[in-house]
Amino acid sequence: MARLAQFGIALGTLGTMLILMGLFPGITGIRPTVTIGIIQIVTILAGFSLLIIGALVYVKFMFYATQESNLSQQVGLRLALTGLVFAAICGLADVLGFGSNLRAEDSDFLLGPLQAFGVIGSFLVASIGVIIYAVRGRFNGDS
Repeated sequence: MARLAQFGIALGTLGTMLILMGLFPGITGIRPTVTIGIIQIVTILAGFSLLIIGALVYVKFMFYATQESNLSQQVGLRLALTGLVFAAICGLADVLGFGSNLRAEDSDFLLGPLQAFGVIGSFLVASIGVIIYAVRGRFNGDS
């Protein structure tokens, strides 16, 4: 089970690298623009998804490998995954057609202030879900 926990660490690390590449594209050699575009939004969302999933895999196989999830852990898991879905919806709102930025024919999709607030809030909800999952179970060896 330790190998799966290491896989969770690797997923989290890869997610962190994707988040950094999305937020700071200059570290990859790409010239940064004034605004945050669609590729950066998708990269940030993919990175955070990998980070949350990696954290959930790590906690499950490091601390609760031989146990079934209890109700509060299932709530934490669903809260984390729901946070990821809402982050994707908020981040891609302009692409999906219900965003707050008016799009002209020649402009790119942008991450507006309302969308950024929604993405950050959803990331926080997903992180709280991981914390709930981690602290609400009995550790291996506890009776």
